[in-house]
Amino acid sequence: MTFSLVARCAETGQFGMAISSSSPAVAARCAFARAGIGAAASQNITNPGLGDLLLDLLASGLSAPEAVAEAVRQERFPDYRQLLCIDAQGRTATWSGANALGVWGAAEGVNVAAGGNLLADKAIPAAMVTTFEQASGHLGDRLLAAMQAALALGGEAGPVHSAGLLIVGHHSWPLAELRCDWEEGDPIAHIARAWEIYKPQMEAYQTRAIDPRAAPSYGVPGET
Repeated sequence: MTFSLVARCAETGQFGMAISSSSPAVAARCAFARAGIGAAASQNITNPGLGDLLLDLLASGLSAPEAVAEAVRQERFPDYRQLLCIDAQGRTATWSGANALGVWGAAEGVNVAAGGNLLADKAIPAAMVTTFEQASGHLGDRLLAAMQAALALGGEAGPVHSAGLLIVGHHSWPLAELRCDWEEGDPIAHIARAWEIYKPQMEAYQTRAIDPRAAPSYGVPGET
């Protein structure tokens, strides 16, 4: 039903996560990241409150493994939950309860963790981690390369319909937050196209927030 990864860029300190699912609007419920703190996924069977809880626990000083353990301890129905988490030092942790749906797989690497359920191939999370570690470029490029590697191995057992890419930098707002909430075809390709358009303008939008006097204009009427 869902596959995702959380990651940290060691060079920039950015955090990000990418996710896709057969369900609509998966990123609205399952994707979480906070500048300077970390990133998390709370997925099938989803309790979105666990995403914010994981980030709060990281902010309190817990490591990713400690935060996941504490979130599971506090959760009323932990056997139905699946979690991914990465902290500011790049430490990672995953959790899957016994009552989560379908085939679950997870893998952890250097500054990255991946997981999924109802997978076409249990090797998909490991392939996502390897692809991320071997890819180059911006954190967003590496996250999307990992998602495309998952698709190449079959992704979910059924078709996926939504996807999202979330990246935070050094401010309280996202550096990038791209979503495809429903697509009959390939939502990951939809996100990848949006990323290629947005990536060259991304820093300009940060400048607009910090000092609009220095922000470039793209000549679009009514642009914001």
